[in-house]
Amino acid sequence: MFDSLSDRLGDVFTRLRGRGALNENDVREAMREVRVALLEADVALPVVRSFVEQVTELAIGQNVLRSVTPGQQVVKIVSDALTEMLGTTSSDLELGVVPPAVILMVGLQGSGKTTSTAKIAKRLKDKSAKRVLMASLDVHRPAAQEQLATLGQQVAVETLPIVAGQAPVDIARRALQAAKLQAFDVLLLDTAGRLHVDEQLMAEVRAVANEAQPVETLLVVDALTGQDAVQVAQRFSNEMALTGVVLTRMDGDARGGAALSMRAVTGKPIKFAGIGEKMDAIEPFHPARVAQRILGMGDVVSLVERAAESIEQEEAERMAARVAKGQFDLNDLRSQLSQMRKMGGLGAIAGMIPGLKKAQAAMAQSGMDDRILIRMDAIIGSMTPTERARPAIINAKRKIRIAKGSGMQVQDVNKLLKMHQEMEGAMKKLRKMGGLKGLGAMFGRGGGLPGMGGGLPGLGGGALPPDLANLLNKK
Repeated sequence: MFDSLSDRLGDVFTRLRGRGALNENDVREAMREVRVALLEADVALPVVRSFVEQVTELAIGQNVLRSVTPGQQVVKIVSDALTEMLGTTSSDLELGVVPPAVILMVGLQGSGKTTSTAKIAKRLKDKSAKRVLMASLDVHRPAAQEQLATLGQQVAVETLPIVAGQAPVDIARRALQAAKLQAFDVLLLDTAGRLHVDEQLMAEVRAVANEAQPVETLLVVDALTGQDAVQVAQRFSNEMALTGVVLTRMDGDARGGAALSMRAVTGKPIKFAGIGEKMDAIEPFHPARVAQRILGMGDVVSLVERAAESIEQEEAERMAARVAKGQFDLNDLRSQLSQMRKMGGLGAIAGMIPGLKKAQAAMAQSGMDDRILIRMDAIIGSMTPTERARPAIINAKRKIRIAKGSGMQVQDVNKLLKMHQEMEGAMKKLRKMGGLKGLGAMFGRGGGLPGMGGGLPGLGGGALPPDLANLLNKK
């Protein structure tokens, strides 16, 4: 998400940093380009005007223009202003009430409301150990209640039994009674949508809200609809007491205008962002992290959190033990490739590491995408257990067999084996430097992996970011 905006702003700030000293005209010219970039990203005009005025006023201050690094100071001001525009801090669900905590899901038809209901229910069950009940109040759309029941089975969350002919308010009343009697912690109510905001829709939602007394009323809007999403949010906000917004299909929104406009227009925080079709593809919305991603500063904290969620504890301990011994065979490499795919693939990882925006673009331009991980896995899968454990025995004849078995070329097999040799060599050097503790200390001094040119392989050198070094040193 935000790809086009990030690229445009990245070009502007690269030029600012390269000029050294700045004058007021330099800043105003850069802000004009920022204004155009925001408008092209589909950000609401009043939001753009306020943002540019605020940033310009701060950026032409004497403390900035006379500083040692004025370009960097301007980027910092823009980062802070973006964070403020997006909501300053992340906003959690308010669940600290006498159970059940009722969450009312509202929005237009086709915005992803039912799927988001199931995703949030799964997250509450898995991350917060909450007992969750879902109920569909949509009696208008064919099979809407059955859809939520099916999703409930997929995510292992209970749904209210369907009773034909009941009105939405009656279903809400029955759901609330069931949640109380069965000691559920959270009740999620999925309301009906319409193709547009009308009085009938709002009257129904208000009636349900009066009956259920929700602690959270979340508006679900499709980020891909851009300005339409902002207008829908504004109308809902005017009609009822929303507590937050869920933006769906954020992974497909390269412009990001809806997210940047939402908080400023409605005054309500974005609480969740849908980032894919899978039932775990939803994450809390962190304004500061999103602002850093937009400006190409990466998102190390999210990367580490995603790694913690994706990497299984037993596998991590097994890998740590082998690294301590300087061991790294093709089974280990295959395990690492699998973990990278679970974390979202090469593009997602590169986009979260500061300074790797250009590397990410280079990967895309060269045709390198997540399919390369699948191809490498196929090559390793075509080897025998002995070959995976002892790569040194793979001779020319074996390479031909492996290539044919995986549908690849012999040179692809050679590239994989060379990559393994480099990683194995790095592991052995790591062992000599004190294992994982030595790695943390080395990062803390600003170094890179040994034998890899001071940085990550294939990414142009350079140490890992200080944020990641600090996180490593805390482990």
